[in-house]
Amino acid sequence: MTFARKKIGAFAAVAVAAALVLSGCADTSGGSGGSGSGGEGGSDNLAITFLPKNLGNPYFDTSSEGGKSAIDEFGGTFAEVGPAEATPDAQVSYINTATQQAVGALVVSANDPKAICDALNEARDAGVKVLTFDSDTNPECRDLFINQADSEGIAKVQVDLIAEQIGGAGEVAILSASANATNQNAWIELMKEYAASEYPDIAIVETVYGDDDDQTSFDKTAALLQSHPNLKGIISPTTVGIAAAARYVSTSDYKGKVAITGLGTPNQMREYVGDGTVTAFALWNPADLGYLAAFAAKALIEGEITGEEGDTFEAGELGEYTVGADGVVLLGDPFEFTADNIGEFDF
Repeated sequence: MTFARKKIGAFAAVAVAAALVLSGCADTSGGSGGSGSGGEGGSDNLAITFLPKNLGNPYFDTSSEGGKSAIDEFGGTFAEVGPAEATPDAQVSYINTATQQAVGALVVSANDPKAICDALNEARDAGVKVLTFDSDTNPECRDLFINQADSEGIAKVQVDLIAEQIGGAGEVAILSASANATNQNAWIELMKEYAASEYPDIAIVETVYGDDDDQTSFDKTAALLQSHPNLKGIISPTTVGIAAAARYVSTSDYKGKVAITGLGTPNQMREYVGDGTVTAFALWNPADLGYLAAFAAKALIEGEITGEEGDTFEAGELGEYTVGADGVVLLGDPFEFTADNIGEFDF
């Protein structure tokens, strides 16, 4: 599958040129998908396993497709495994299986910063390169973290969007993923700090958790609106949450009265932008995130980089990247989607 990548303004964004379908690469049993059964380790072992927070999540479907595209490009072997639900301990058995299979690298979006650390370090001790993406562990548990965007930038864009949509004043709630999600919690704290500093007339009245489950997020949206009759907006920094919130509001009396924004994919949000439920939202391209993570894994496996600050590597069509402090590689800035540009994207 081929991805057409282009830059729009100052933001790196990607248009996915084909439908995003994962065929035969998902496995919920803890084994590898495809033919990614690993090997004996070493610089020629390009068997790379992706372990998202959970399977069946459109965001991770897209990031895994990007990873598969990169791995096909450089001739490695792709596999994807993962739990059905995004819970802190659910990923451990999949990490252990990948370690037993001696894969070259494991690319993980962590459900908890600590819960999977012992398993990840056992994998590293066995010679598996460990990368996190989207949601990090503690730095000592992995070799690299592929960060989708700077946390401050992610927080700022979401608060700016809701402020613009509600006139800079009013009650706002946050609909997050799981209570232990590292990335979500970091963004939420920064959103609160930024809102208090820049928008003193905005009050963030409650944070609730939909566990990256559509129905749970839908129900949490309903509860928020009932609990806070003066609510002016909901920020959902998770693709499952924002779509569920928009779905609820789109057929309710709150449409046009309560603003919905956060982080979503164009294909999920197109309907709600089209019917006026959502004015604007933001995201990086998750396909790029997976693509970058795969090339970073290759660079680690082949010894091109070690994860030290200042290391550089080539990431195919995305160009050259540099490892920053604490082993972090930054994809780029978030991009804002509106009715004027959403038709240009397909992911």
